[in-house]
Amino acid sequence: MKTLADSDPKQLKELWASQPQFSGLAFEIFRRPERGLVMVRARAGSAGARFNLGEMTVTRCAVRLPDGTTGLSYVSGRDTEHALIAAKVDALRQTESHGDSIQQAVINPLSETRQRELKDRAEQISATKVNFFTMVRNREDKK
Repeated sequence: MKTLADSDPKQLKELWASQPQFSGLAFEIFRRPERGLVMVRARAGSAGARFNLGEMTVTRCAVRLPDGTTGLSYVSGRDTEHALIAAKVDALRQTESHGDSIQQAVINPLSETRQRELKDRAEQISATKVNFFTMVRNREDKK
């Protein structure tokens, strides 16, 4: 679910559209994609008191396959199609008949893209890292 929530909506839509065998399946939408707000909390330091940082927009959705398998999604932002596709992928991932194929066709490419983005970001950050150090000078007093 994290991979689907963190994915680029455009890439997820392209991967879903490239798999026509899944788009023809029947899904019951029992919680249509809806937008809302969640409170984001933070903590000052590792032992600091929690405080409300602010609100964030999320979109959630829930679908059900004919066999009763339920797929859920919560994605940041207001993209209802992203939430709907993510819920469908979540439901299919839980089935024995489609689980492995949806993993290979959709989730693995999304995960690889995310790992590549994180690696690139880490390289950019490490390139600008500044190491601060203190030089200690030994002084010998003149006698």
